[in-house]
Amino acid sequence: MPKVKMPKSAPSLDMTPMVDLGFLLVTFFILTAKFRPNEPVIVDTPKSTSSIALPEKVMLVTIDKDGRVFFDLSGKEIKRAMLQGMLERYPQVKVSEDVAQRFAVLGTFGQPIERMEQYIKGDEKLRKAMDDRKDAGIPLDSLNNQLGDWIQEGYEAFMTDAQAKGFTIAQLKDKEGLRYAIKADGDTDYEKVEKVIDIFRDKNIFQFNMVTSLEGIDDAPAVVEE
Repeated sequence: MPKVKMPKSAPSLDMTPMVDLGFLLVTFFILTAKFRPNEPVIVDTPKSTSSIALPEKVMLVTIDKDGRVFFDLSGKEIKRAMLQGMLERYPQVKVSEDVAQRFAVLGTFGQPIERMEQYIKGDEKLRKAMDDRKDAGIPLDSLNNQLGDWIQEGYEAFMTDAQAKGFTIAQLKDKEGLRYAIKADGDTDYEKVEKVIDIFRDKNIFQFNMVTSLEGIDDAPAVVEE
């Protein structure tokens, strides 16, 4: 009996499911991506061998080589409440609700409270121009200690938000609490750094981290606990 010859044809693969999967992945990454805001100041942190990662719930004070101070705090609602507290401290400063909402997603900032509305409402070009000013930075002298006020209002806003979410005092003292960090340029005058540390201590904050870069890896932030 003769053998039946099967017709020869090139194998085919239906790529439709693969294309659908690709678009689903792209859509997922677009919806979940967090865009990093532009940093108002770039600091060259000292090198260390520490491999501790910077915590997520952190209050960060950045000091550039000229001694100008910048501030940031995690959490949109926390930042919104913090700003409200600052406006109560400085009633001469008026900020609209729209500006307050934009502040909640602003990122690091370093301007006196009197210029915050202009800074928040400005575009990237205006903000960069304001950040480049020699008198930029949050005041921290004894007669106008706005940094101390930001720290105090940030702490109170964080604690109010955490307790509203059901966290206990014990949890906040452990892993769920707010952490504090100082990120200073390697060429910053130590007296400037010491002044920031003194403000933390004045607010009864005695544990904080110093942000450094890992040796040999310039873009990898690490922290050294103090």
